Amino acid sequence: MRSLIIAFSTYSRIPMPQCEWNEKGMRYSMCFFPLVGAVLGLCSAGVYFGLDALKFEKISRALVLAVLPVILTGGIHMDGYLDTTDAKNSWKSREERLEILKDPHIGAFACIYSMGYLFLSAAFFCEVGTKEILSVAMGYVFSRILSALSVIFFQKAKKDGMAATSANASRRSVKWILFLELAVCAAVMVAVSPRYGLTCLAIGLLCFVWYRRMAYKVFGGTTGDLAGYFLQICELGILAGIVFASRLGP
Repeated sequence: MRSLIIAFSTYSRIPMPQCEWNEKGMRYSMCFFPLVGAVLGLCSAGVYFGLDALKFEKISRALVLAVLPVILTGGIHMDGYLDTTDAKNSWKSREERLEILKDPHIGAFACIYSMGYLFLSAAFFCEVGTKEILSVAMGYVFSRILSALSVIFFQKAKKDGMAATSANASRRSVKWILFLELAVCAAVMVAVSPRYGLTCLAIGLLCFVWYRRMAYKVFGGTTGDLAGYFLQICELGILAGIVFASRLGP
């Protein structure tokens, strides 16, 4: 229960009871990280159907759905996306890029890419219908399972930081629990819609492979910010993939 509270307190703005944060409490927090995605997916689907019932225009509904994840997570993953974007586009040495990740100030590239991200997200949400929204909602779970697996398995760029702390605190059984969650999530996505489910799986795994290659080459490993960056890219990729897949047939 403590790991559940820590996971939701860290990765969302959903009110949770107070508890002591220590290594023992963090042992299984990665296992509950996908559950945050499940809550986000349920909220997104609920908002979609609620606004649809109230006859909101597509653009209004899309704008709300684009910013909803930022609101519910407190922007923790978007913060990693912005920091990583600034660091990647600095074209400096690996050590200097890692320092940029820790810089609390926002750079020009972060501003540009954040606007582009939200505009693209809203544009794709304009094309999402009732058949697609459930697959989009499941994508929030899938992306977080992959992000948690990257934290557990990928080489770390630094010995300290959130990613290293979470990985060091996790029990060995956590990876097997995450693999089980991955199998269940994949089965549910394909059962809901074979076309969209397979699209989500393909895009998510491609993003996962690309992310590992990029993190190792540019930063020498992964960090908490990079994990957030991957999650944002993965979610946008899944959303775009579902939209394009919906145009391939009835």
